[in-house]
Amino acid sequence: MGLFDKFKAGLAKTHSKLVHEIKRIVTLSPKLDAAALEELEAALIGADLGMAMTAQIVDAVKKAYETQGGAGLDVFAVAANEIENSFPAANLNLREVPGGVSVVSIVGVNGAGKTTTSAKLAHFAQSQKKTAVLAACDTFRAAAIEQLKLWGQRLKVEVIAGAYGADPAAIAHDAVTAAQARKANFLFIDTAGRLHTKHNLMQELQKLHRVIGKQLSGAPHEVLLVLDAATGMNAMNQAREFNKSVPLTGLVVTKLDGTSKGGMVVAIQKELGLPVKFIGLGEQADDLQPFDPKQFARALFAE
Repeated sequence: MGLFDKFKAGLAKTHSKLVHEIKRIVTLSPKLDAAALEELEAALIGADLGMAMTAQIVDAVKKAYETQGGAGLDVFAVAANEIENSFPAANLNLREVPGGVSVVSIVGVNGAGKTTTSAKLAHFAQSQKKTAVLAACDTFRAAAIEQLKLWGQRLKVEVIAGAYGADPAAIAHDAVTAAQARKANFLFIDTAGRLHTKHNLMQELQKLHRVIGKQLSGAPHEVLLVLDAATGMNAMNQAREFNKSVPLTGLVVTKLDGTSKGGMVVAIQKELGLPVKFIGLGEQADDLQPFDPKQFARALFAE
């Protein structure tokens, strides 16, 4: 399956709802009057594209209609183009430390899919002919350590773990030492899920980052926030608050295959300016894909 097909399959729920609505609006009102534009606006907001992006698309559709009329107007192409161009031409690759270990801290609220994402990122690194180590720093959630160890066995990736209730910063410290000894390219740290509103848990995360920063200059080199696509625009608040406590370098949006709110990827990027680095399009290890704005926009609006 090619990348576009993966994106299309993963975004099927969002895509079918959007395309169906837009087709209905355009068929009922080929003249694209004010009422039709209002309906188009409602359909785009319904896919969680956010107010700013929605206004931008509606404005572009209106301008295209005014210049070329209804006959030559392709609403889908206009919308896809606006979305693709709204993403900066940022380098979406994981930051690599030449000749050293690149430490990637995986953060987020409970249930967003951090443990699975950590493992899938290790798998992605392997697919790029890189070596990876996993650190089980979620010492609170029942079965979190076992879950990561199972992934480690499956992917043949070493997992550094401690006991439940152990200090996550101490485990992270050991994991950095182990990754350096193994001359690994990447260390992915699976941190405990925490609500962005819980001050003490956020402080604990800051401590973990301080400890590894003292041990290895510049670590963590990436801090990726994992967001569950099904939470839609609630994810915006999570991203905002996490970014205040631990400066984020990028986002990973998971479970896009299970929701019709896929537009939230666009809304969050537009409002917060944080690059979306990976998106989760299914259950399998290789269903975590590097984000590609062009393929994403096309898959969202492909007829």
